[in-house]
Amino acid sequence: MLNEERVILMTRMVSYEKNEGKKNVKVGNYFRSDYIAVQILKSVICATIAFCIIFGLYLLCNLEELMQEIYTMDLFAYAKNILTYYVAAVVGYGAVTYVACSWKYSRAKRSLKNYYHNLKKLNSLYSETK
Repeated sequence: MLNEERVILMTRMVSYEKNEGKKNVKVGNYFRSDYIAVQILKSVICATIAFCIIFGLYLLCNLEELMQEIYTMDLFAYAKNILTYYVAAVVGYGAVTYVACSWKYSRAKRSLKNYYHNLKKLNSLYSETK
């Protein structure tokens, strides 16, 4: 005989598995520090690529001015300013990534904990009927 509570619980669990459960299981397979470190590494690489593209576009747009002033400008100060902007961009992007990934990891773990609790509840419902 069908138990309505089991059917509702199984339906809810299957819906979770097909939608957000796939993402949460991938996140949940990592330790917190490992997950955040991998995501920050990815964001640092992406920030470096983005900074290089933006700096390249800036150089292309201001190439004529740069070529006129290249012999009179202090190249070390110019390089120092560029490096400062690069470090600020990467650190800022890394900090945002850290906060976002910490929040995402804790939300995924909480969701998986609820899912495992439902599995135990479903198991107990099956053992009651036997």
